[in-house]
Amino acid sequence: MIWWLKLRALPALLAGTTATFTLGLLIGSAELPVPALAGQAGHFLVGHLITLVPAVLLLYGSGRADQRTESVAIRPLHTWDVALALTTATTTLAAATLCHLLWPTDIALVLGRNTAGYIGLALLLTPLLGHRLAGAALATVPLICAAAGWRTGGHPQPWAWLLYEGDSVLALALALATLCAGTAIALIRRNTTPLITTFQ
Repeated sequence: MIWWLKLRALPALLAGTTATFTLGLLIGSAELPVPALAGQAGHFLVGHLITLVPAVLLLYGSGRADQRTESVAIRPLHTWDVALALTTATTTLAAATLCHLLWPTDIALVLGRNTAGYIGLALLLTPLLGHRLAGAALATVPLICAAAGWRTGGHPQPWAWLLYEGDSVLALALALATLCAGTAIALIRRNTTPLITTFQ
């Protein structure tokens, strides 16, 4: 267990998640100038981008392991990885809810929702692409949303859940659905070979 925690870089994950949430509360509502390729530019916040960090750190930690060796381990290491991802997501959601109750601000809800959604995407993409490609694909998500996720009038597209205000029920439902789908795919597909390589 200690070996697994060290390999998964748990201290870096804890520090990165805490720093992301703290920084997000302090400057997360600041806007980043990103041109829109479609529709009209909306408000792309720092909080929309930095919530990538916990998901990337999870990918980094799980990608450090020898996947072939771990696939024949007696202990359910793959299940532990999924449990760590879910724990990170639920912890940030709980922290966001608590912060919103104590200090009413929508940015706390945005931070929790987007972190959980990004973690869901990481779980979803890893079995398909592998850890490295999943990290690269994950990094493009906020850029695609920022450039093409706006409708006329500066409102987010329905699929661009990370751009919605913190009180959006639709965005929360989509982020949680992504987390649930990613968890299911990660638990079902335990094969260490990314699915995409089977077609090459």
